[in-house]
Amino acid sequence: MKFSRLTISKIFFILVIFPLFFNVPKGYTAEEIKITYSIFSRTIKVNSLKTFAKEGKSTRQLKRILNATGSPDKEIRTVLNKDFEVPITIASKLIYSEIGNVFLTRLSSIIHPPRATDERTGMLALRASVIQGIKIGNGKINLINFFEGYPTKTVILDVSALSKVMNKVESISELLTFFTNSPLEKIKTN
Repeated sequence: MKFSRLTISKIFFILVIFPLFFNVPKGYTAEEIKITYSIFSRTIKVNSLKTFAKEGKSTRQLKRILNATGSPDKEIRTVLNKDFEVPITIASKLIYSEIGNVFLTRLSSIIHPPRATDERTGMLALRASVIQGIKIGNGKINLINFFEGYPTKTVILDVSALSKVMNKVESISELLTFFTNSPLEKIKTN
């Protein structure tokens, strides 16, 4: 059986060249959460947080960080595992809406990629994380899925920015009430 030069070159192209040009690299997912507070920082592995959320087992480092919150482990696990069922189409409409842009812009000062120099980069990462998190959770999202869907290997969680936002809890609760009432129903029907 003889192969022609054309056949050999086609096989070479398919086996060697084609994957080089058309192979889409696998996207990043978050592997660690870097918690920063002023000049101090601690890193949590997303897998160890996931293990803690599912099984209640934690590493020594994670245990120290969780103890610093002052909340019981059971309560933390409940928060980490709390599923929100959101169809991806509704989530997409919400995060691309005007109010969604405002919410994500503010949230991007708290949760953002390591070298993000602008709010837009953080906002885009948050959008990707929400959509990917819903995909990972098969139509549901929780904090673990959110972090697993984050598009960079490291997620920065800025505690200083979080504490500034927590001082305005009343306005956040009003915003959450706004999101969970009529506008969500209106988005569902569109």
